[in-house]
Amino acid sequence: MKLLPAIDLRGGHVVRLLKGDYDQQTTYGDDPVSQAKAFEAAGAQWLHVVDLDGARSGKPEHAEVIGRICRETGLAVEVGGGIRDAAAIQELLDVGVTRVILGTAALRNWEWFREAVHGQFPGKLVLGLDARDGKLAVSGWEEELSKTALDVARDVSDWPLAAIVFTDIATDGTLAGPNIAATQAMADATRVPIVASGGVGTAEHLHAVRKLPVEGVIVGRALYDGTVTIEEALAAVEGVTDG
Repeated sequence: MKLLPAIDLRGGHVVRLLKGDYDQQTTYGDDPVSQAKAFEAAGAQWLHVVDLDGARSGKPEHAEVIGRICRETGLAVEVGGGIRDAAAIQELLDVGVTRVILGTAALRNWEWFREAVHGQFPGKLVLGLDARDGKLAVSGWEEELSKTALDVARDVSDWPLAAIVFTDIATDGTLAGPNIAATQAMADATRVPIVASGGVGTAEHLHAVRKLPVEGVIVGRALYDGTVTIEEALAAVEGVTDG
């Protein structure tokens, strides 16, 4: 299982939001590139980046710093936030991003997304499904849709997607533990690889996720607050200390 340490960008800073609330922000640093290098030095191979400013504005706001991360580290980088069209996808791929996450744009323009996945960018796109009580949320989690995450996961089961990142908004940033039942249901609903996101606070939480049929897990606040070190997290996802 892959470990994807998270860097959330807002105003050039490394931040975390509590349950997706822009008014409940904790700032952890002002040098995202150095943070990415620190994760790599500790053994990480992947990085999950969210452009929070882009999620609100509808266009990538941090392509330059993301490009620097790609150039100055050997990390495989996935990026989401504010990606609404093919030009934005291509811009990120051109600066070295491994795969691009689409959430709002995919759910609001489904036929365009279908064509992008099957035509221009097969194997390069990740579908971001962010759910609150099962219902999908878009536009920086500020608008809720009627369709459920499970419905969409079933719809794309045979699509050439790189992955689905499933975020349980109610647990995101809480450190209280991931929504294991919801993540299991997502994995059961689709053949697309699932990356779990939201709520990881301890190595024990990572052991629990590792037992699920998922490709990877995203960890953010726990690494910054020190409730789990990246070395402990890597050991957990690799099964080094499984009982």
